[in-house]
Amino acid sequence: MAAGLAAVDWSAPWLTPYAAAGEVAWAQVATGSAVFESLNRLSVAQPASTWPQRDFALRFVPQGDLPAGRAYEAFIFDTGRIPTRNNVHDAFNGLSWLHFPQTKQRLNYLQAAQIARDGIASERGMVRDALTVFDENAGFLQAPDALWSALAAKDWRTLFVAHRDLWQQARLVLFGHALLEKLVEPRKGITAHVYRVFTSADSLADLDSFVAHDISAEKLATKPFAHLPVLGVPGWWAENETPGFYDDTTVFRRPRL
Repeated sequence: MAAGLAAVDWSAPWLTPYAAAGEVAWAQVATGSAVFESLNRLSVAQPASTWPQRDFALRFVPQGDLPAGRAYEAFIFDTGRIPTRNNVHDAFNGLSWLHFPQTKQRLNYLQAAQIARDGIASERGMVRDALTVFDENAGFLQAPDALWSALAAKDWRTLFVAHRDLWQQARLVLFGHALLEKLVEPRKGITAHVYRVFTSADSLADLDSFVAHDISAEKLATKPFAHLPVLGVPGWWAENETPGFYDDTTVFRRPRL
């Protein structure tokens, strides 16, 4: 079994959007397939992404296909090939590509444009750092204004206690593959960079389209995120039903003055 995959619990609520495809891919890996092979089998059933327009189909390939010294993002943009290792990090990255193809292509386009402009330096720079944070750790939140305001203010008691019932009107979808990897071993302090989305769409395809057309290098460079300890979400973790769960200031930190 590829590194880390056996520990994934597909019944976890944060994995609901990915569970059907993930269980199929993981089962194939358990019987000897490489991660990239299993992802390619799943991708056959995926509709083609329409933005940005590309002249080739995206495919997953072994990590060894990435030439030495070649930038990962530029290689994907130029070839449509996604280098993939046999581990849980890259497996979740593949599931993200399959479920959010437009957003992933948009991020790749923005990364490649920055590389083409500035080259590869020892430090990524502000824009590429923001793009990487989004790609690795973002969550998409559809929520009433009252919830978003409390989250932005780090008013945890209002967010999770006073407005607990409002979470029934909210939807949080985790996008970042590093975030999903961390949650294989859930810990109270795991925090998402939450990006607010203004769409009532229920389907992942519509959510994907909204985000892909909403983000830009300039917008992400302003860090339009709120920090959310995801195991505080009602219904996501049994321990958050316990009195005092949200009083842990090492996790639910007060806003800086």
